[in-house]
Amino acid sequence: MVSRWQFRAYSRELHSAITLLLFTGCGGPQVAPPPAPVPEGSQNSPEVMQIPMPDESTLQNQVLGINFDTVQAGAFDQGKMWTFEFPPVDYIADVYGFRPDAEWFERARLGALRIPSCSASFVSPHGLVMTNHHCAREFVSQVSGDGEALLDEGFVAKDLVDERMVEDFEADQLIEIVDVTDEVNVQLDVLPQEERASARAELLEEIEDRILEQRGGEDSGHEIEMISLYNGARTSAYVFRRYTNAKLVMAPELQIGFFGGDPDNFTYPRYNMDFSFFRLYDEDGSPLSSDTYFPFDRDGLSEGDPIFIVGNPGSTSRLQTVAELEYRRDVSDRFLLETVRKRMTVLDVYIRENPEIAEQYDLRNQYFSLSNTEKAYEGQLHGLGDPVILAKRADTEADFREAINADPTLQDLYGGLVDRMAELQELKRNHTDVVAAFSVFGNPILDSSTLIRGFWGLQVISMQQGGAPAEALESMIDNVRGTPQVPAELDIALMADRFRDLIEHLGADHPAVMSLLAGRTPETVAERVVSNSMLSDSAGAVAALESGGITRQDPAVQAVTAFLPAFLELNSLFAEVAPEEEVISSELGRARFKIYGTEVPPDATFSLRIADGFVSGYEYNGTIAPVFTTLFGLYDRHYSHSGKEDWALPERWMDPPSSLDLSTPVNFVSTADIIGGNSGSPVLDRDLEVVGLVFDGNIESLPGDYIYLPEKNRSVSVDVRVILEALDEIYDLDRLVLELTTGRLFETEEEADQVGR
Repeated sequence: MVSRWQFRAYSRELHSAITLLLFTGCGGPQVAPPPAPVPEGSQNSPEVMQIPMPDESTLQNQVLGINFDTVQAGAFDQGKMWTFEFPPVDYIADVYGFRPDAEWFERARLGALRIPSCSASFVSPHGLVMTNHHCAREFVSQVSGDGEALLDEGFVAKDLVDERMVEDFEADQLIEIVDVTDEVNVQLDVLPQEERASARAELLEEIEDRILEQRGGEDSGHEIEMISLYNGARTSAYVFRRYTNAKLVMAPELQIGFFGGDPDNFTYPRYNMDFSFFRLYDEDGSPLSSDTYFPFDRDGLSEGDPIFIVGNPGSTSRLQTVAELEYRRDVSDRFLLETVRKRMTVLDVYIRENPEIAEQYDLRNQYFSLSNTEKAYEGQLHGLGDPVILAKRADTEADFREAINADPTLQDLYGGLVDRMAELQELKRNHTDVVAAFSVFGNPILDSSTLIRGFWGLQVISMQQGGAPAEALESMIDNVRGTPQVPAELDIALMADRFRDLIEHLGADHPAVMSLLAGRTPETVAERVVSNSMLSDSAGAVAALESGGITRQDPAVQAVTAFLPAFLELNSLFAEVAPEEEVISSELGRARFKIYGTEVPPDATFSLRIADGFVSGYEYNGTIAPVFTTLFGLYDRHYSHSGKEDWALPERWMDPPSSLDLSTPVNFVSTADIIGGNSGSPVLDRDLEVVGLVFDGNIESLPGDYIYLPEKNRSVSVDVRVILEALDEIYDLDRLVLELTTGRLFETEEEADQVGR
């Protein structure tokens, strides 16, 4: 019998880590909160292996004649994602010539919002919210009625009454930050290091509950989130006002909101109008009064202008050690990329063969996310294969270690931790086969839903037999409840692909593989499991588990049981390594904070940050990228590609009015430091007026997960001028144009037309 605790080390992080690995089309990975180490991918993909990984001595002798011992870290290698706890007032004054006060930062904080997986902002005093089109896709599909295909056709609410209610929408406004660092550290510092991680989790939960109760409890409309900065060196309680009553106002067609498709993703020049609008409402059904908002600056920007981006970057790894980055390069990220590519093939075949069912299950949006993930990790791996980048990171690490060793107190506390982290990475390398075999196991897009339910179902059965309390059982059953239903044919294909992974990485003669397949093909076994398991249906699975009607004889449970010994080897590995990695990361974070203070921003945590930069082009592909692209280029892109699918313009754009100004800027680039999660962030000028909307980064920005290189790292944004031009000339939505430019709410388009004449 499997103990109810045997899955614990891996499964407790399973959903939080894997379901957030997918990205939605913005500048880099969108992972929030930072995932704990989980098993990922395979090293045998021919495409991935194109990235050269020679040994260090070969690199030093052969690559461009560079002596890597002389490579030095840059001033901002660890980025410029500044926190609102420690606003960079002096830095902004030195670089941009003005000194923002506390009121300036408060306005920037209160005007910003965090929505599911993305950022957003208030852009009128009437609850109007702006974000990216790709952040709204699932809601556009959600509000499509019978016979409508709003994702393709676009949605325009001509009148206020036409705005459509969306479900499962949350917009969080950060209204207060409570520093609890001293309270946390005083209680944790007296404990042995190996006890601190679990004690910290319990303590933060207690603090979260206390602060929420002080602000009115669960019914107050507040949400409390404990934010750890510098790997736990600093801790804050973020107090949010959560808004859930929202309606969709406007979203352009997919072909204009994702113009250029996957080929143009993470590239520049771009011609993409990746914007959409929602409106938040009061409980009485009236538009929300949002006094703090970012008005539109219809004059836009010029080259060289300073800009500020306020948003929620998802996750970065700029404080990881070099050994951790090398493990990602050689093992984890490489394997993850291979798995994503395999599952994309499965999903693409199903979508093409079953377009109507695919639309019903929103599979195109899932494929877009996977495609974005593929390109993001490909760029990250390419950067990890760049010896100069790793040399810069090594220089940063050498300076850090030197500072520790120069102080006897720091050396006593933190000396040797970097070396120990390297030893842990080597320990994980020794288990490459199982790491590869179970690459991101459990993601509902990358794995069979039936197999995932089998995993959780086996754990529920074990807990029931072990006498687990009802609360613990219900929490585990929630994992089954949260696993989505997918078409049976797709479920079978995904399961068979996972079984092929086991054969490839464990070997056909491995006991787990032999027990699972018993000489049969992966397809045969997968079809049998899905066709006969009570866990193949989501609702039925929950009911059967709650009643105790599912046993170990269920085919899905049997499949999991077959490969369980190999999986438990992986589980044991991470149970051994992950807690120590967490402790070391936390201790190194405290060391860095003691040495560098707030001069170095902490890693991103999907918490609110402010980034700065200049509007600036860059050299690429032997030429120079333009700072701004225009509508002239949009039409040239369409016609130059002869209307191919990715560059095919929607019908209403093919016959524009003569008044459409083709010189209108569409996209622009800046040096601001962003990552996934920043999608939908407003681009602001020094007066906190909207001049653009972040939606992506260039291909050179993809190593931004672990290093910021301002020479070529660029954020890509929609220009505010094209948003207004499109709303006015193409979509004839004067009421929205006037609201964005004057702050006045018009209930009907007819009323707005009268004012505009």
